[in-house]
Amino acid sequence: MASDVNLLNKVAFTGPSPEDLARCVHCGFCLQACPTYLITGLETESPRGRIQLSRAVSEGAIPITSDVVRHFDLCLQCRACETACPSGVPYGRIMEDTRALVQESTARPANWRLRTLAMRLLFERPGRLRFAFSLLRLYQRLPGRRLLRRLLPRRVREAEAMLPALPTKTFDRHEALPTGTPRATAALLTGCIMSSTSPGVHEATMRVLVRNGVRVLAPAAQGCCGALHLHNGDKPAARRLARRNIDAFLATGADVIVVNAAGCGSTMKEYEGLFEPGDPYREKAATVAAKTQDISEYLAALPFEPPKGRVEARATYQDACHLLHAQNVREAPRQILRSIPGLEFVEMATPDRCCGSAGIYNLTQAAMSRQLLENKMKDIDGTACDTIATANPGCAIQIEAGVRMSGGGREVVHVVELLDRAYLAEN
Repeated sequence: MASDVNLLNKVAFTGPSPEDLARCVHCGFCLQACPTYLITGLETESPRGRIQLSRAVSEGAIPITSDVVRHFDLCLQCRACETACPSGVPYGRIMEDTRALVQESTARPANWRLRTLAMRLLFERPGRLRFAFSLLRLYQRLPGRRLLRRLLPRRVREAEAMLPALPTKTFDRHEALPTGTPRATAALLTGCIMSSTSPGVHEATMRVLVRNGVRVLAPAAQGCCGALHLHNGDKPAARRLARRNIDAFLATGADVIVVNAAGCGSTMKEYEGLFEPGDPYREKAATVAAKTQDISEYLAALPFEPPKGRVEARATYQDACHLLHAQNVREAPRQILRSIPGLEFVEMATPDRCCGSAGIYNLTQAAMSRQLLENKMKDIDGTACDTIATANPGCAIQIEAGVRMSGGGREVVHVVELLDRAYLAEN
């Protein structure tokens, strides 16, 4: 039996490095930062508990089973534990490496196989994803949609309820020029999902950059950044997608690569780690990583011109986990919000607590995601705001679903959309 287990778990990838694992001293500072631990109270649903499981799996002390993988699956990878950790444990990298170990094992659960296949089929070919969204757009406009929804299986019906209203047009613009001599050239990541779900965010990003004297390029050769694949442990797919984007962005000769999706930005800033020393793409990846900045981070550093137009709103801000905890960008979005005349900015009690979106987490871990969203909506209610700003499309989709469930009445926007609105109000 033991030999069978060893055979099932014999994989090419060895998992997290012993050095990374050894940095955890089990102090427990991560516990109060971990959303899943706070809800379950279980050690196995905490960062240090999962690190112990990861070590045991990597060393062959326990086999990869569905029960073990379930604990890894329930992790949001929000990386709030990294912010809380006094020992500098690279938990995000540990979890990515652990999931890569599971991914390569023949003992991985069937749902992992299906998830990996679906993501590769959809995201590696942009045309397929656009076609899928065109079908969803058509479905949303069906006269009998409500009746059809009742016939869907429960899990599919719950996933369908999370889907935002898709706009009629997708983002398809490749250059924007300021008046006069540009102060810089920025290449914009348009990515995969966001061009179909939130094209207005890309348009606002372009207008805001042009308003501040920046020439903007959106290279047509780019595609998905690979963040979803990397977080799912599918490093080969993430590497393929990274190579495509590295080539596309370096070909532009841009001074900076601007990203308006926090999860994508954190992955691109860590591209170098996808490639082994000696790989010709490792140095190119390091160049792309060094040039990558979140839109709020870049605007604050320019610095951007404070708007004169008013936006009459009471707004709160939800920290996107991968902007705050992975990229360490906290003040820049708040600086932008506070610069807008007429906007009353109110902090919620826990703006840095994950909303439960976490890539595709709200699809794969629907129950926990819903619980986190309910907590987030209570936090938002405490601000009495009418506008909720964030910096990540997944967060926006999740919180929009929360607004619909609570009866509506609030607007969910990207930070850059509010700045764009203020600039437009000057005219």
